[in-house]
Amino acid sequence: MEKKLEIIKKALEDKKATNIEILDVSEQTSLGDYFVVASCQSTVQVRACVDEVEEKMQDEGYVVNHKEGYRGGSWILMDYGDIIVHVMQQEVREFYAIERLWDDAGTAKEFEEE
Repeated sequence: MEKKLEIIKKALEDKKATNIEILDVSEQTSLGDYFVVASCQSTVQVRACVDEVEEKMQDEGYVVNHKEGYRGGSWILMDYGDIIVHVMQQEVREFYAIERLWDDAGTAKEFEEE
C-alpha cells in the first residue's frame, strides 16, 4: 500500500500538483483505504497529472479499475480499489471541499521525504 501511495504522490508532484493530501478512510468506508486529493491550476494540468499517475502505476503493474471525469477535466477520479485518487482544479476543490467530509473520519497520512 505504501508503495502505491508513494508512486501516486511522486507522479502528482512531477506534474506540479499542489496541496496533495492523503486521507486514511479505511475505518470509515468500504470505498477504499485511502483517498488522495490534489489540486491543479487548469484542466490541462489535471489531465496531465492523471495521465502521469496512470502511466507510473501501470509501469509498476497497477491498473486503474475505473476513471471518471476525464472529458470535463475539472475533477477526475481514479479508482485503484484500495486507493481513490481525486485530481481537481483548485476552485473545484475549494467549492466541494471533500476533505472536510472526511475530517472527522480520516486522518492525513504523513510521508517522510527520503
